[in-house]
Formats: sequence, structure tokens, C-alpha cells
Amino acid sequence: MLTSDADVLLILAVILLAGTVSGMLAKLLRLPSVTGQILAGVVMGGSVLGVISEDCLHSLDPLVDFALGLMAVAVGSHLNFYRLHVARRRLLWLLALEATVTPILVFVTLFLFTDVNWITALLLATIAISTAPATVLAIVKDTASRGAFVTTLIAAVALNNLVCIILFEMARTVAAAALSTTGTMSVSDLLVPLSDIGKSLLIGLTVGLALVFTTKRVVRTDRLSALSLIAILLTAGLTAHLGLSVLLACLCLGVTLANLTPDKEEIGHRVFDSFEGSIFAVFFTVAGMELHFSALALGGTLALVVFTCRMSGKVAAGYFGMKLGGATQRFRRWIGLSLTPQAGLAVGLMLLVTEDPAFQTISEIFLAVVLATVLLNESVGPFLTRMGLNRSGDMGRDRARVLDFLTEQNITTTLKGPDKHSAIRELVELTVRVHKLGIDVDTLFAAVMEGEAVSSTCVGEGLALPHTRLPIGDKIIGAMGISKEGLNLNTPDNRPVHCMVLIITPASMPERHLEVLQALSASIGRDRSIQQHLYHIDSPGHADELIHMGQQFADWNYYLEDDV
Repeated sequence: MLTSDADVLLILAVILLAGTVSGMLAKLLRLPSVTGQILAGVVMGGSVLGVISEDCLHSLDPLVDFALGLMAVAVGSHLNFYRLHVARRRLLWLLALEATVTPILVFVTLFLFTDVNWITALLLATIAISTAPATVLAIVKDTASRGAFVTTLIAAVALNNLVCIILFEMARTVAAAALSTTGTMSVSDLLVPLSDIGKSLLIGLTVGLALVFTTKRVVRTDRLSALSLIAILLTAGLTAHLGLSVLLACLCLGVTLANLTPDKEEIGHRVFDSFEGSIFAVFFTVAGMELHFSALALGGTLALVVFTCRMSGKVAAGYFGMKLGGATQRFRRWIGLSLTPQAGLAVGLMLLVTEDPAFQTISEIFLAVVLATVLLNESVGPFLTRMGLNRSGDMGRDRARVLDFLTEQNITTTLKGPDKHSAIRELVELTVRVHKLGIDVDTLFAAVMEGEAVSSTCVGEGLALPHTRLPIGDKIIGAMGISKEGLNLNTPDNRPVHCMVLIITPASMPERHLEVLQALSASIGRDRSIQQHLYHIDSPGHADELIHMGQQFADWNYYLEDDV
């Protein structure tokens, strides 16, 4: 056994080796690598082999805290408010139901049908809201998943963690007052957690603004990496030192970067891409070591109740939230199950209770139930998330495809027109807003109309493909507009235009430009089935699903193997 006098680097090497090998074995067995790493940790921990002592694990606390901060920044980076604008309705409904249905179901069941007192039930109910961002991110990356479902899933994880922290802090204040000798609570007591939440968010926002400002003129990769590392360490370290929420502050840091520098991938968590997998491997293996089978003996039955009610609440919230939000069937069926994993945040919130003397009377049973629930959720959750990604159709899609530039964020189903100039300008404005280009709307519009003056891009069959090439950028961008009524433009077949796709291509990519034009002309311009579906589409989400998931587009929206 490695004890507390062992070198920290040796401990880290052993854990990283175990996590890497177990992750590889899990993938060979077609399991999520996260599952293999957690199981390896359980086997190496005190419950089985006891390879590494508890004191040794504590020596890795700084690395684990950094991993949590890095994961929180990564999750927060998916909350670009403009790009999620089209998904706001389904996200808000999902968040509202997750923050009510799930905790209410857990609380009522525990309070009415078990011996747990209302204080413990309240704390367990609020923790049940959380989903493990690290697990979900690792599985998304592990399965090369990409698409509207993944975007919604990760945004939902960020939002439910944010709400979970806020509600838990409020519940903890109420519970502490109820357990005190006086049993009373003042308004000022409720203001304390709100103040801490505000301070955590302020730290994340301030560090994020400082990082954006200091990197504005920096182009060297090594300096960007150093500044990003400083920002994450400063955010996590400062909030931990002040006794605030590290996860909440780092989430805010990620959100700040996502909204102020949406297309700058050289700062933030992305600079750690090359060894992010190693950090995750250590984190999940250590998490497995901290899960003890003894917790199942003490809190096993209650954990099963919490686990069942939590999963039922997540599935119900996912289904009805997506239905009320106007999402398609694949969202309704699989988003709830995909939100099952639960780990780091739940354990962190648990420690706030078990290490507080005010909760001494309930700490033992509370710790046992939370740890046992986490063990169940981290054993089953990765399978369910992987299944949700697979059944949703987003698994394996993180590869370049010819129509990747068309996503839910840059599709509108209410293209107004009524003339060509107005319609093209509307798509130009949408493109500039989504991508925050280095040129203004007027300049881009003039470049597109210059091409229109040479020859009309209305190709017939209800399709128009305005396009231009620019000496900037390294990827194709653009926007799609749908008009159910149709725009009466000058077309070769005198049919109204129902679909207009704006294509902006870097001058260095002439072959790709032709591929996109050919794919759109051959699919939308010739396939009556695609026209029937696309020209009467209900929402940008439905259009995104048709383009990237529909069988009609399968032959045209092909993978670019040379870019894999």
C-alpha cells in the first residue's frame, strides 16, 4: 500500500496509469471510459484492495480541485446566450421542471415513506438536481458526439448545476436554523448564502473580463496558455480560500469567455485539450477510490429510493420540458436519461454538510445516502448518457461534414423578404451576429450583392444560394432562411423561393465552396421529398434535425474523411 510518506508524483503516476489502462479496457468492451476509471478507483480504494491510503488521496486534492474548476469552465463555455437563443424555450422549461419536479418527488417520497426527517430529506432533494458535468463532458468527448442534442444537454447540465448550488445553499441555511438551539431564522440568515453566491459569480466574471482584456492583443500560444492557466487557478484558488463556490465561480468564468470571445478558441479550457483526458482519468479514478461499499450497508435502501425518484424526476422533467419547449421526439425521449450521472458537485455539497458541526446529528446518515446514491448514479449514469447520445443520433458526429456550417443557431424559419435584397441582408445580419466576424454587415452584404449583380443565384425549385468568397477565416460559414409562403423573386422556373442559403467561403477553400454548392443544389434543388419537408418546417431545431439527421440528406451531407 502507498501511504502518506510516498512521493506525490509516484501516487499520481500510479493513479494515472490505472485510469488510462482502465479507460482503454472499457472502450474495448464498448463501455464509457469514465465507467472503467470509476470501477478501477473502487477496486484500488479502501473497499477492495486498498492500494492507496486515504492520506495519499488527500495529497492530490489540489489537482482534483483544478480538474473540477477546469470542467466547470468547459461546461460554462457552452452557455453562449446568443447561440442558445433558439433553444431558450426548451432549456427554460427543462430547468424549471428539473428544479421543481425532481426535488419535490425526492422530498415527498423520503418524508412520507421513510424514517428520514424533513431536514435530511430537504438537503437530499436539492442535491438530486445536480448532474455531473465532468462525466457528461467526458462521455461526449469519448463518443465523438456533436449536434443540437449535445448542445442542449451540456447547456442543461450547466444550468441545473447553477440552480442546484443556489437552492442547496438556501436549503442548508433553513436546515441549520431548524437544527439550532433556538430553531429560529432571520431574514439576514437567508441573505448570507445569496451573498456568497453573488461573490462567487463576481469573482468568475471579474477574472473572465481580465482574461479577455489581457489576451486581446496576445497571439503567442504559450502566453495564451499561461494566462488561461493563471485565470482558472486564480478563480478556483480565490473562491476556495474565501470559502465560496469554486464550481459556481468557474462556471461564470466559462460563461464570460463564451459570450465575450465566442470564436477565440485559444483561451480558457481549450488550451488543455492535449492533456484534458489525463486530468479526467485522474479525477474519475480518485472519485472511485472515495466511494466505499460500507456506505451501501448504511444508506443503501434510502439511496435506492433517492436514485429511483431522482431518475424518475429527471425523465419526467426531460420529457415534458422538451414537449413544452417544442423539441422533437429524440429530445423528449433521451434528454432526461442523459442527465443521470451525478458525482463531483454532489460530493462537494455533501462535504459542506458533513464537515459542519451544526449538522452533527444527521451527518452520518446524510453522508452514507449521498455516497451510495453517487455510486449508483456513476455506475448506471454513464451507460444511460451514452445510450441517450446514441439514440439521439448525435454520437459519432464530431467529424467534419459538408453542411456543418448550417446549425440551429444560424437557421431562421421566418425569412421575411419580401425582395431579394431584404432577404439576403437578413441572412447576412444573422451570420454576423452568430459568428461575430471581423467585418461589418454592410461590407459583407456588399460583397454578396456584387456576386448577385453578375448572375442570379436563384437556382429554381424554390432554392436560392447567394454566396461570396472572402480573404479571411478558415472555415465556411453562413445562414439558412425558410419562408413557408415563398418569396416572389426572379427565378428560372418562376417558382417562389422557399429556401435561401447564404454561403461565405474563405478564398483559400475553392474546392470546399464547390462541394457545398453541389450538395445543396443536388439535395434541396432536386429532391422533392426534401423540399416537401424543408419548405414547411416548423422551427430551426426541426430544420437542423432534418439536415443532419434525416435520411433524405444522408447522401449529400457526407463526412469529409480527409478532415477527420
